[in-house]
Amino acid sequence: MYSFIIPVYNRPQEIFELLESMVALTFDKPYEIVIVEDGSTEDSKECIACFHNQLDISYYEKQNTGPGDSRNYGMQRAKGDYFIILDSDVILPSDYLLAVDKYLSASFVHCYGGPDDAHAKFSKLQKAISFSMTSYLTTGGIRGKKSAVGKFQPRSFNMGLSREAFNATQGFGDIHPGEDPDLTIRLWKQGYETALIEEAKVFHKRRISWHKFYIQVNKFGLVRPILNLWHPKTAKLTYWFPTFFILFVIASIIVAFFSIWVPLAFLGVYLFILWVSALHKYSNFGIACMSVSAALIQFYGYGSGFLKSYYYIHLLKRDPKKQFKKLFFK
Repeated sequence: MYSFIIPVYNRPQEIFELLESMVALTFDKPYEIVIVEDGSTEDSKECIACFHNQLDISYYEKQNTGPGDSRNYGMQRAKGDYFIILDSDVILPSDYLLAVDKYLSASFVHCYGGPDDAHAKFSKLQKAISFSMTSYLTTGGIRGKKSAVGKFQPRSFNMGLSREAFNATQGFGDIHPGEDPDLTIRLWKQGYETALIEEAKVFHKRRISWHKFYIQVNKFGLVRPILNLWHPKTAKLTYWFPTFFILFVIASIIVAFFSIWVPLAFLGVYLFILWVSALHKYSNFGIACMSVSAALIQFYGYGSGFLKSYYYIHLLKRDPKKQFKKLFFK
């Protein structure tokens, strides 16, 4: 049996929309939904109560210990032998479980991940951020493209994990964000494989303001050098690309004062290609322009965070948990 594991923190409206989409799932086998309220001050009880006659839901409340520990808490109490971990800000297509079950029945894997996209009803900002986070031109396809370089690392907004693999690894660690690649790498070390199920797509709302988006991607940059410290064999030059991009932009502006325009021209061509790609995807001039802004914020946020963390963790040899306390839940 499949057990959906969903941590939620002060997002009752989002969990309502997710459960609405789960009612529409076209799947005739039993499954359960385990919702873990992670110390919310605005709980989801009333929203969840609306679905008790339609869905098999278990609801738990606990103190705030972070999404990783909340997922572990839910998996420890779930009845299924295969867990499907979702963020509360996703919406499922009606055939989601059919796609997962079909793939696992044909080619079982102990851990899978699926891609994400923007729903047609999402705001222009959400679509722009989604484009920036999923486009091959910005992330190289690491978030849901089979053509991506290297082994696929599932993300916990849309991730499957067998009970066996959970028991072997003890689940997620206390770092956040970064708990999902950390778990994936530990799975690999124990001999478990991961896979991308392209058909198991979710619609992911992501951040709803530029400021929240910047904070999120900056944290992504901060955690990567920490993961490279813990798992040095997984370190890649590609993780430096956003930082290199920032340095290239700065250098392009500086040399332009000396009438050297070629680097700035290359930058302009890249951003134009990005704009055209977003325009082709959404057929909306405004979203295309916002997508370019989202990409620049993403590169700056991640790249500056990565450089800062690398300086303290790898050059000054600081303890990650002492240097970046806010990235860890006790």
